[in-house]
Amino acid sequence: MQYRTLGKTGWRISEISLGTWQVGGRWGSPFNEKTAAHTLRAALDGGINFIDTADVYSEGLSERAVGNVLKECREEVYVATKCGRQIQPHVTEGYTPAALTKYVEDSLKRLQRDTIDLVQLHCPPTPVYDRPEIFETFERLQEQGKIRHLGVSVEKIAEAQKAIEYPNVATVQIIFNMFRLRPADDFFPQAKDKNVGVIVRVPLASGLLAGKMTNNTVFDPDDHRNFNRNGEAFDKGETFSGVPYGQGLEAVEALKKIFPEGELAAWALRWVLMFPEVSTVIPGASHAEQVVSNVHAAELPAISQEQLQAVRNVYDRYIRASVHTLW
Repeated sequence: MQYRTLGKTGWRISEISLGTWQVGGRWGSPFNEKTAAHTLRAALDGGINFIDTADVYSEGLSERAVGNVLKECREEVYVATKCGRQIQPHVTEGYTPAALTKYVEDSLKRLQRDTIDLVQLHCPPTPVYDRPEIFETFERLQEQGKIRHLGVSVEKIAEAQKAIEYPNVATVQIIFNMFRLRPADDFFPQAKDKNVGVIVRVPLASGLLAGKMTNNTVFDPDDHRNFNRNGEAFDKGETFSGVPYGQGLEAVEALKKIFPEGELAAWALRWVLMFPEVSTVIPGASHAEQVVSNVHAAELPAISQEQLQAVRNVYDRYIRASVHTLW
């Protein structure tokens, strides 16, 4: 495993880390505590020292699983969680200093920690970024020793650009993958200038870039890949990166011609790591074997300039018109 600096935090974190949205169970299936523990331990065994969770993942069970495993861990592991999505309806008026403070305190209990390394606003409504008092709330939480750093998880590049105007924003978590190229052009240079860490999520476009889905693939009724393709429950960019499913399948077939057969998922992760502004990429995993496969991606050789251009050509042909201006 290689390690990169996470922006102004100064931490050296694993370039492939672990996102825990579906840890302990696939999307749409029940949480399994034992599977979650095995998955988390596989991440630690693979050299991962940065784990990303959220208070809403499996209604807090993801945070509890992380806390239970890490309390037995002697190595230094950085824990990032997120808050804000509990607010329903999810509108800017629901974001108050009191509510956010309580969410952080509840996460501290579930994670069994005195201090949370990184707390991230969890894709808040865009107007929240124009409210300095929200960002000041986390300054007070830092002063109280409850958190070490503040970050944001965003849907849109414009939100990321606004967020990093606040000096206490240390990291930005953003969707970036072979189907979402715009952050490299319109945000990464700004993040570098402000020494903001970039955490890449949804690197496999909800599994589409694993290259195993077909028109006949059936998703569980409770799987967001079934019910959120048009943004019925939350931003549609979180599901297949906002790419129409059939169109994405065509693009995947074109990508398979660029990389060795059977390894598209690993190459998709390696592609993300070709961008030096990226601090870490956080693919999810529902079982330990997926973690091992993800870690393997960091060991692949560098992608050639010809292959990088070929990926961009696929994006321009199949994807750009559908997603480029939306996020």
